[in-house]
Amino acid sequence: MSVFALNPIKDRRWHDLVEHHPSASIFHTGGWLQALQATYDYEPIAYTTCDPGTQLTNGIAFCLIKSWVTGNRMVSLPFADHCEPLVDLTDDRTELLDFLAQAVRKEKWKYAEIRSLRADFPREGHLEKSGSYEFHVLDLRPSLEVLFRSLHKDSIQRKIKRAERDSVRYEKGNSEELLEKFYALFLRTRRRHSLPPQPIDWFRNLNTFLRDRLTIHVALYGTQPIASILTLRHRETLVYKYGCSDAEYHNLGGMPFLFWKAIQEAKSRELQAFDLGRSDSTNPGLITFKDRLGAARSILTYGRISARRKRPNKSHKLHFAHRVFAFMPDGMLTAAGRLLYRHVG
Repeated sequence: MSVFALNPIKDRRWHDLVEHHPSASIFHTGGWLQALQATYDYEPIAYTTCDPGTQLTNGIAFCLIKSWVTGNRMVSLPFADHCEPLVDLTDDRTELLDFLAQAVRKEKWKYAEIRSLRADFPREGHLEKSGSYEFHVLDLRPSLEVLFRSLHKDSIQRKIKRAERDSVRYEKGNSEELLEKFYALFLRTRRRHSLPPQPIDWFRNLNTFLRDRLTIHVALYGTQPIASILTLRHRETLVYKYGCSDAEYHNLGGMPFLFWKAIQEAKSRELQAFDLGRSDSTNPGLITFKDRLGAARSILTYGRISARRKRPNKSHKLHFAHRVFAFMPDGMLTAAGRLLYRHVG
């Protein structure tokens, strides 16, 4: 058995695999990969055991991140909460993992990372555990009435009713005007967390390449945007990817209101699941919020094939960076995001 490389943007076979494989997500699509390439100049590549010119029955997509700051590495896939290897057979997985282990040494990559949804995947082959997160998915198959009753009565249901009572307005779409409203709130939220925002070009490129699969939802009080979420859609799944808000208006319940609107629209499209994404264990507030939406929680574990087994603890560096970002004016904070995120992935 051999392993072959292909360009998942240009090779039509990858598109066909993503459209038909049951484990494929929005993060496998050409649109996501094109946005990554256009924004950060990452090099997309997929590996498969299928011969060139034949139909793809398996594959793992990566982006090569070249960085003098964080090292050269392969990630499947950058800024994706998860990206399941589209490989069903054990022999194919073994062959691909063996190939990646050899490539990490030969190409002198720092590591190759796989962000699988399968809890047992990081225990396979050459993989070592590299990170663990809380992961939530809301089952959309019950009726709207049942879904509403499953929302936490005080912190979610009550706030939705408060938003409706106070005439919080709702806008959705993917226009430049809505993107600018979203990004203003996104910058405000990142500042609140002492973090730089991803560049607005990232969101513009997602909008360009994912088109009608991307929706920006905005809650407004009068003419003032108070909260926004960005969702993506692939087949029967809606994905929550980004959220932001103005803390001065949290009492109006803008975020619960937006999630309920997104749930209602997903039901009208007959979608089956609402992927609420990953949450860091250091963010108990976000985890609790997703719990209270009635979503099922599981553990998401990433696996790496590393050039070296032990990595230094960088928590003190991150703490220092947070302190620096906290005092940057908006212009510098935005510029920092443009410079830094291409090294993160």
